[in-house]
Parts: sequence; structure tokens; C-alpha cells
Amino acid sequence: MTEPTIAQRRTGLDRYGLAGAAPRPEGLADILERVLDKGIIIAGDIRVNLLDIELLTVKIRLLVVSVDKAMEMGIDWWRHDPMLSADAKELADENRKLRERVEQLERGDE
Repeated sequence: MTEPTIAQRRTGLDRYGLAGAAPRPEGLADILERVLDKGIIIAGDIRVNLLDIELLTVKIRLLVVSVDKAMEMGIDWWRHDPMLSADAKELADENRKLRERVEQLERGDE
């Protein structure tokens, strides 16, 4: 068997002149769409030990999905994060005020 020529490689034709199933390079948008649709999880642990004594453990978890896919999986932490949601900021302020009021009542400062 002979190797295909450069011209054959460019056109996607095999040595008999027939169109083969040449792999189509995907664009970045296609890859990103697939990753967001399906999701990708990257997980890893870093441990530092000295003489069998664990000094440090770092757990890394990275989940890359679309918002729709995350909600489908039951992940919605951004709804309650005070840095990302106006409702959560109001709730955090209300909680802070309630804690201050409870402290006043416990001290007897009405």
C-alpha cells in the first residue's frame, strides 16, 4: 500500500479518488457548546505529608456546565450567594440585623 499524496490529503480523497470519512476539525464554539451541554468535571487532591503526618490537604473540584445543566443536576448555589444575588444580599443584611438584635436582647439593652 502506498501513502496518500499531499493533494489527496488536502481533498480528503483516498488513493482511489473516493471521498473518505475525513475528520472535520471542530471549532472552539462547537467544543464549548458540547462541554457546556454535557459538562466536564476536573477533580484532584494535593496532600503534603511529613513523616506520615498530614500537614496540608487541598481538594480541588471544578465543574464546567451551562446554568441549565447545573440546575438539572440540582446545583444552584449562585442563587443564595450574597455576592451574586440581590435577594441573597437582602437576606444576609436581615440576618445580620437579627443577630445584632438577639445580642442586644441577651445583654438586656432594649
